Amino acid sequence: MFEKPNALVTGANGFVGRFLLNRLRTSDNFNASGSVRAANKSTTNNLTAIGAIHGKTDWSSALNGKQLVVHTAARAHIMQDNAVDPLSEFRKINVDGTESLARQSAAAGVRRFVFISSIKVNGEQTNPGKPFTASDLVATDDPYGISKLEAEQKLWAIGRETGMEIVVIRPTLVYGPGVKGNFASLIRLVQKGLPLPFGAISNKRSLVGLDNLVDLIIACLDHPAAANQVFLVSDGRDLSTTELLRTLAEADGKRARLIPVPEGLLEFSAALLGKRAMARRLLGSLQVDISKNRELLGWTPPFSVEEGLKRCFTGYQDK
Repeated sequence: MFEKPNALVTGANGFVGRFLLNRLRTSDNFNASGSVRAANKSTTNNLTAIGAIHGKTDWSSALNGKQLVVHTAARAHIMQDNAVDPLSEFRKINVDGTESLARQSAAAGVRRFVFISSIKVNGEQTNPGKPFTASDLVATDDPYGISKLEAEQKLWAIGRETGMEIVVIRPTLVYGPGVKGNFASLIRLVQKGLPLPFGAISNKRSLVGLDNLVDLIIACLDHPAAANQVFLVSDGRDLSTTELLRTLAEADGKRARLIPVPEGLLEFSAALLGKRAMARRLLGSLQVDISKNRELLGWTPPFSVEEGLKRCFTGYQDK
């Protein structure tokens, strides 16, 4: 009789972790439980509170009996970080915390450790038509990206020392029900129906819907070829900012009101307002090549961009 492996999902109350844990709990192939930093009224027997994440966190109660770990918990990228030393703060959780969890996982008998990293490890921008690949040399100067890269390097070393299999997944911008940050701002703008000066943007950006990301994570939990590999992930269809806004509006049953303002004028205006970083995200390109996922795992995104974007609005309406 098939004995289902036990999987731990860290950050089980987060944007990705919560949805992943729910999917695993309904799977016929895994038993799953999660860890959270602090218990609350909704904490169940399937959620273990482990306290703050750092280099000395005790994960023993959460790791007991586990063969698989998916580490989604992290200090997330912060648009306006008020920390005196952001890199130091990212390292405490994303590097030291990850290394400690991985070493305790190996000691507890975990055979595969799946780490949710970030495309920021590769960099912030690509030239159109020249996407990042999983084998590219990394070139990040972003504190969050640096912390994720350093965590990856710690994991590879632990894998070599202990034999525990490591899988690294670097998502592009993840969207779905309950998304926050800039993507949530775009959703609100579309819902208000305001005229927007983004009707003539020719960039290309890779995004990934939450359903597609979770599907790849689950594939990486038990696929033999996933062991000790890095995977980039997207929806497999890249959009310009103009196309994204139009598709978002259509997903909400609306028509986008987009004014074709030249990109150069938008860049100049953003510079005057001190919004260069925002302009880079709206006007620049960031593409990823996911052909490795198909060739090595036989994986392609099961959900279309349109399906993923509709889920965003369903989620917001349900709140």
